[in-house]
Amino acid sequence: MASLTLAQAQTITTETLRKGRELGLKPLTVVVLDPGGHALALLREDGSSNLRPGIAAGKASGALALGVSSRKIAEMAADRPTFVGSLSGISQGGIIPAAGGVIVVDEAGAVIGAVGVTGDTSDNDETAALAGIAAAGLQARS
Repeated sequence: MASLTLAQAQTITTETLRKGRELGLKPLTVVVLDPGGHALALLREDGSSNLRPGIAAGKASGALALGVSSRKIAEMAADRPTFVGSLSGISQGGIIPAAGGVIVVDEAGAVIGAVGVTGDTSDNDETAALAGIAAAGLQARS
């Protein structure tokens, strides 16, 4: 199974935080997971609360588990709250139904990992994640 490299994960994390500073966002936490849901890199800015690593990982892990962005999981939760709510009990990495969790794919569209960002509004979290992915020369699944 193809996966992100450590160098790519480091680029994603640093560039995600750089985008957050550029936009004047609240302190962010970003995690990059491999396709199996294991952490490759995690950065938490000064002032980011202690629960943020778990939230970022839950956004990314949920995206991997369901094969869609955490934004789409939030939409699913609005339509089927009981179903989405029940998933956390069977997901080792958690599932956070809010934008900011994005699947990363290779040129052929195969999943190579996921990024989760938290700390500001969910829309801003996702914007920062997408910037980090693009800075690494990679693509997010749309």
